[in-house]
Amino acid sequence: MKELVEQGTARAWCGPDRTARRLARFGPDAAGEVPYLRPFLLHTPHSHERAAYLEALAAINRDGLEHLYAEALWDCEETTRLMGITSAPTSPETLGRIAVRRDDPMETTAVKAAARARLADPAGRLP
Repeated sequence: MKELVEQGTARAWCGPDRTARRLARFGPDAAGEVPYLRPFLLHTPHSHERAAYLEALAAINRDGLEHLYAEALWDCEETTRLMGITSAPTSPETLGRIAVRRDDPMETTAVKAAARARLADPAGRLP
């Protein structure tokens, strides 16, 4: 992690999603790495990596991820949007965002289906 943090500070990193996936396997035992993972999620120049960071953070400790899941609903990556749909908190704002995903003619079939399912059972978040 130290080398990865140094690369992040220099904004010269690539591929830390692999590290995030490895950390996710440790679950709560990797809690000490959360302060390093959050900045990578928020500032990565590689949109395809955000899902791995979010998955790792959720595997380690889901507390405090509500805002990140809500923001994931607007992500450009399908995998990240799917995570947002299944895990965003139930609120008028997030349900509205999910409805936008469901109704977007440019959205993928998988995202539309997930949005329909979530809106049919708004409290049906994953644990």
